[in-house]
Amino acid sequence: MPPCPSCGAVSIPPARRPAAITTRWPRWSPIFADGRPPSPSAAPAATTARSPATGNAFLELSPLAANGLYDDEAPSAGIVTGIGQVERTTVVIVANDATVKGGTYYPMTVKKHLRAQEIALENRLPCVYLVDSGGAFLPLQADVFPDRDHFGRIFYNQARMSAAGIPQVALVMGSSTAGGAYVPAMSDETVIVRGTGTIFLGGPPLVKAATGEEVSAEELGGGDVHTTTSGVADHLALDDEHAIALGRSIVANLNRKPPTPPWDRRSPEPPAVDPCGSADAADLYAAVSADPRRPVEVREIIARLVDGSRFHDFKPRYGETLVTGFAHIDGWPVGIVANDGILFSASALKGAHFIELCAQRRIPLVFLQNITGFMVGREYEAGGIAKDGAKMVTAVACAEVPKFTVIVGGSFGAGNYAMAGRAYQPRFLWTWPNSRISVMGGQQAARVLSTVGGPFKQDAARDAFEAPILATYEREGSPYFATARLWDDGVIDPLDTRRVLSLGIEAALHAPIPETRFGVFRM
Repeated sequence: MPPCPSCGAVSIPPARRPAAITTRWPRWSPIFADGRPPSPSAAPAATTARSPATGNAFLELSPLAANGLYDDEAPSAGIVTGIGQVERTTVVIVANDATVKGGTYYPMTVKKHLRAQEIALENRLPCVYLVDSGGAFLPLQADVFPDRDHFGRIFYNQARMSAAGIPQVALVMGSSTAGGAYVPAMSDETVIVRGTGTIFLGGPPLVKAATGEEVSAEELGGGDVHTTTSGVADHLALDDEHAIALGRSIVANLNRKPPTPPWDRRSPEPPAVDPCGSADAADLYAAVSADPRRPVEVREIIARLVDGSRFHDFKPRYGETLVTGFAHIDGWPVGIVANDGILFSASALKGAHFIELCAQRRIPLVFLQNITGFMVGREYEAGGIAKDGAKMVTAVACAEVPKFTVIVGGSFGAGNYAMAGRAYQPRFLWTWPNSRISVMGGQQAARVLSTVGGPFKQDAARDAFEAPILATYEREGSPYFATARLWDDGVIDPLDTRRVLSLGIEAALHAPIPETRFGVFRM
């Protein structure tokens, strides 16, 4: 597979990649393991690689965040986030990258940090913060500081997570300055590294400007001060490795156990149809369409994702453009909702019915999006497609079971809503490199706007009017444009889909599955 066609971007610059990446497509894949020691130059990814327990995957989130933004000065938005295991405990890890503007927070850094906390809160996962940050990025303070979902929301979330009984552990390995000082101060337990770790609301330059006092960083907020005098930190580490060892010990003593799900996990088995291909069947890439206008037989994708390629098809002869059914992924029971064409009234009713079944049985839902939207026209409006589509949207919004979305093709218009797009809070949402996302297709948008802006005397004039619109939709519909803005949790290699979903389901099951109460379905 080629890199991003527009910029050739990779998830983390190779110089900072952990040496132990074990996936087929390291440029995109968010999964790596810590099977062998990382390179000493691979911080902070190296630090996160040392944090999870040996042999367990680290599921990195949004590795291409801020790609193409801020003149490309903030790779991965200057922060590494993901899910891994520490001492057999599944945790969310948030690690500042001090090599990016001193670990300061750009707008996308804030958004990525908040997304990691949202995942921890929804799935009741402990948070481990690897702190090395200079606080807010001052030149962009208007987009970082004042609004509800800006920098202050991080600390609000910490307080709410603590109130919900979700542990938080901070390892201060570098600077923790200004508002960033609240990250360790609001954590359950905090480790600080002697000589390199500092915590203060105002650093030495600000102290001198405000009070005239001259003081060193270590005297102002170093490890000795905070572990012997202020009490802001609880443990003093000699170096980063010692800090990680102390952090692991803290997590080991959390003594957490996930709730028992309402069903048993089966023994995992690989798909009978090998996703890597065989003499009898093509690989998964053969089922991937690079052109969203070319239909894809979604059952071919399902066969390469689920255990034993066994799929209990629900209502296969009704609403045929939506495929629904039960299966297992890596032993976990799932209900699958997958597009096989445009959505009609029958498709939407079938989808709503199936989602009700999964909610009642408390079975996680997996949405495979490849949708142009709902059918339009006089006949379909008279037939009530708006109210039938609303039933499916209501079912998706209200279902309390964990939902997981993978955009395997197009994601357009209201079809995005009915198929658990980002606004409908799936626990995780990933995209394939061939995916497209926008309110409608570029050609349709250009023709709508030229019709409104017309008439045009010549076709050439219309084409000239539509050309920049087409170019804008082509650029903004790219999965790389989307993932840079955190509209998803990462662009993944299709061959990693099964493993990524399994890791997501395992993480989600740390929260209880509540009973679902649906809203009013217009009949």
